[in-house]
Amino acid sequence: MKQMIITGNNKLSGTINIGGAKNSVVALIPATILASGISKITNVPHISDCEALIDILKVLNCTAEFKDDTLTVDTTKLTNKLIDDYHSSRLRASYYFMGALLGREKYVEIYIPGGCNIGSRPIDIHLDGFKALGANITHEGNKYILSADKLIGTDIYLRIQSVGATINIMLASVLAEGTTVIHNAAKEAEIINIADFLNNMGAEISGAGTDEITIKGVEKLKAATIKVLPDRIEAGTYIILGALCGDKLCINDIIPKHLEALTNKLKEMGSDITINKDNIIISKVNNLKPINIKTLTYPGFPTDIGQPMSVLLTQCKGTSLFEETIWESRMGHVPSLNKMGANIKVNGMNAIIKGPTKLKGCEVIATDLRGGAALVLAGLTAEGTTTITDVEHILRGYEDIENKLTNVGAKIELKEI
Repeated sequence: MKQMIITGNNKLSGTINIGGAKNSVVALIPATILASGISKITNVPHISDCEALIDILKVLNCTAEFKDDTLTVDTTKLTNKLIDDYHSSRLRASYYFMGALLGREKYVEIYIPGGCNIGSRPIDIHLDGFKALGANITHEGNKYILSADKLIGTDIYLRIQSVGATINIMLASVLAEGTTVIHNAAKEAEIINIADFLNNMGAEISGAGTDEITIKGVEKLKAATIKVLPDRIEAGTYIILGALCGDKLCINDIIPKHLEALTNKLKEMGSDITINKDNIIISKVNNLKPINIKTLTYPGFPTDIGQPMSVLLTQCKGTSLFEETIWESRMGHVPSLNKMGANIKVNGMNAIIKGPTKLKGCEVIATDLRGGAALVLAGLTAEGTTTITDVEHILRGYEDIENKLTNVGAKIELKEI
């Protein structure tokens, strides 16, 4: 187990380079098994979720070599085996092996996937999509068994714009007979990245990035190469950090368009922000205006940035309303923020945040990935020392966070306990 020790209230300046997107790479890695051969994924972040997915590849008798930021996967000797509880429960994205194995092998045995405890995360939308394609699904305790003689393309209507279900149905349908159309599809940039990889492999996908995606099934896919797009959630977290304690802090290697929901809110607050072609420069200012935030599916304000943003709202002059609409348990970080001196009242999925409040360092617990990131920002803003335990949650999604922050002036240490 690791803990993070932060000495806060330091100005941060310099450059933070953003790595590849977690929410993209966790689907790209399972997608490699759709073709037999050697595929390469570049700009891969060094995060524990990638390690967990590589371990699943090894369970399936694939080989994977991770050097610098390039992951090379050889699926030539793939063997369709049970993905056991230990491997599937390490992360939510293990469910992408459902779609990929169903697409290639027409048979999957996998235990219920894991992930952060941020609310009810049923996969029935995924399963309904697989059923529509012709799959049979049974349960044996916590194990799913998916099978099909063949998959047939069809029209699939998602009741909500689920990123995971959209990607999983894409993975399952690229080798199906006929055409599949996903209606009310999620529009996140990561989905375009996945579709580009599949098209590089020989798939015929159009409409990715819109709410209607068309997949014309093909008989076979070939190994291919893809670059992971920049992580807009990592970038957004550090941009918020710059608004909290930056002195011309530069967030580099980004796609500004993917961050407009956040940067528009920062402008509304009165932040000192300069947006360039592939970077954003941001500095702390006093007397930030309070605002209201409502998380929405893309291109709305991202749920994954909501918890870090709540820290910035504690420093605004007045009352802000934060409304979460995606996950009902996104407020797990609030007791820790209040322990540090914040004034936040939670009512269900809403939070009323009054500021500005001075934050003081203390011992806190990371309850989930983005809530843990919020505590890092709070610790860097607070007076004194903050000790965060259960930081494994944070390391699932933030590459080399200790060194990236140390290099811009933060006093932060990761320690085994």
